[in-house]
Amino acid sequence: MVAENYLLIGVFCLLSGAVISLIPFLKEKNYSYILSTLGAISLALFGLYIIFGLPVQTSSFPISSILEFSLRGDALAGFFMLVISLLTFSVSIYSIGYTRDIAGKGLMGFLFNLFILSMYAVILSGNIVTFLISWETMSVVSYFLVTFDRKEKSAKAGLVYAVMTHLGTAFIIALFLILYNFTGHMDFTGIKAASAGLPDEIKAVVFIFSIIGFGTKAGIVPLHTWLPKAHPAAPSNISSLMSGVMIKTGIYGFVRIAMDVLGQGPEWWGITVIIIGAVSSVLGVLYALMEHDLKRLLAYHSVENIGIILLGIGGSMMFKSHGLYNLSAIALIAGLYHTLNHALFKGLLFLGAGSVMHATHTKNMEDMGGLIKKMPYTGLFFLIGSVSICALPPFNGFMSEWLTYQSLILGFKSPSITSKIISPLGGAALALTGALAAACFVKAFGISFLGMPRSRHAESAKESSISMLAGMAVLALLCLVFGIFPSIVLMLLSPAVFNITGSHGVSTENVFIYVSEIFSTTSPAAILITMLVMSAATGIFIFTAGGKRKITYGDSWDCGMTSLTSRMQYSATAFTKPIRLIFKRIYLPTRELKVSYLIKPFFVKSIKYSAEITPFFEKYFYQPVIDSIHKAAGRIRLLQSGSLHLYLGYILITLILLLIFGT
Repeated sequence: MVAENYLLIGVFCLLSGAVISLIPFLKEKNYSYILSTLGAISLALFGLYIIFGLPVQTSSFPISSILEFSLRGDALAGFFMLVISLLTFSVSIYSIGYTRDIAGKGLMGFLFNLFILSMYAVILSGNIVTFLISWETMSVVSYFLVTFDRKEKSAKAGLVYAVMTHLGTAFIIALFLILYNFTGHMDFTGIKAASAGLPDEIKAVVFIFSIIGFGTKAGIVPLHTWLPKAHPAAPSNISSLMSGVMIKTGIYGFVRIAMDVLGQGPEWWGITVIIIGAVSSVLGVLYALMEHDLKRLLAYHSVENIGIILLGIGGSMMFKSHGLYNLSAIALIAGLYHTLNHALFKGLLFLGAGSVMHATHTKNMEDMGGLIKKMPYTGLFFLIGSVSICALPPFNGFMSEWLTYQSLILGFKSPSITSKIISPLGGAALALTGALAAACFVKAFGISFLGMPRSRHAESAKESSISMLAGMAVLALLCLVFGIFPSIVLMLLSPAVFNITGSHGVSTENVFIYVSEIFSTTSPAAILITMLVMSAATGIFIFTAGGKRKITYGDSWDCGMTSLTSRMQYSATAFTKPIRLIFKRIYLPTRELKVSYLIKPFFVKSIKYSAEITPFFEKYFYQPVIDSIHKAAGRIRLLQSGSLHLYLGYILITLILLLIFGT
């Protein structure tokens, strides 16, 4: 009863926030975001309740003798509810200030609350009908949020998103129809109980369909093309939710079907997921490195981090197929831990990008620079998000990626030669991804916040409002807390992981984390203390050795020049050129150099340089399909001639065919 009260209060707050957003004299006060904040708190408490309690069948509403709207919560659903709640709480606070000057804020508040409610409904779905209704609601509402500004570019991004998400939905519907046909159950509990009797071929088809269906929403390569289009088009508070938690509903759906409902599968399931994760992580970060649009860069990093999550999940499936349940638990903990971490630091980075855009009116990093002096708090929070996503201690990204790496290295314990080869290769891909991510965020933070302003807007930038800073501060603090105290997250994950794998895998004692099987240990808190002691010792040494001197300030690296200009510092293009040359076989770069002279060839008037990379998947994977559809549509269009006589002929032919085949 207590759990249902938390659920009802949370749903009431979100629905009330949606309704209030449409009332003219209330929508200007941004009450809807206050209510969504309260709803997030209430639903977080409900999530905690079902994590540590028994599964809860909250409510059931019969639609017909076959169809029933059902909500059910267990430990896995509770964990994902907590992930959604943490980000919703922060983004709602941020949105109070962010949406103050946005046109159509009432509609924004309505869609915002409905979007959040639909994500909770997906997680709590107890049967096929509830899941599909909630999933489609989430997709449609997010489409309206992507196209919210009604610009042509946003409309095109929304179209790509709508096509891709409904392509994924088609595969999800297909796998649910297969499960219903062979089990005779609509609810997930009944399907899970009957899944042991499914033929191996049917299980394989359901697994493949789940990868395509849920992978499209999650953004795996090559189904990722909508992310770098939709995320930059949406308002930044919505981008934070879409990247932080909406794409995680794809992870939830995959884990629910492929691991919980279907149970233990063959080895090739896990190997397939590891390969997809490795390719997505490496290509995601490589494409992010070439981006100058700050939000597109972050969108590609979502592809990268989904790949990292799948490395852990794939490892868990692979180990479970060999009966290595402790290792399976370690890998699943790593994947779900990174799911939470990505929601926090990617949400923080998108909110930071929104603050920068709000101040500079641009997403192009080449037009920024020097913002750390104008926006010190935003710069600090963006730096924390950057360090977290680069998996540097003591922030949260380090712990989940360390666990992922440990689990993949443990692949040598597998009895299969294939697993012993694939698993370390996945670890190598993770290591490469981490190095490239560090390079990418040196560029993102350095070009945007350091140096000198490159535009008039950057020179006149001002710090964000208190509510925007507060929303970012909450996420920054959580990035630190979940990095220093991973035992909190392990405690939250333990029930769900045990239900799926039958093991806990990782144990905690004080501040140390123990990984079973190899007795590997780490302590983020001890790392933090060591870093602080070394920093203090270095400061004392410098002060003692240097003595008391007058501090003077000057330009950095001025090389003896009287004054520096923004044209003398690194650009984003120049910073990433070595990487573009190293990976030119992947990027397939093209460049154009135009030189004009006063007197050729000695006196140069101007040099114009432009470089682009080839969008491989769009050009060679999707464009041929689009061209074929257009070609076929052009031929079919001939049937629509505008002639009434021809249309009457179609009707006559149809009637004749019906008479012939009807008898």
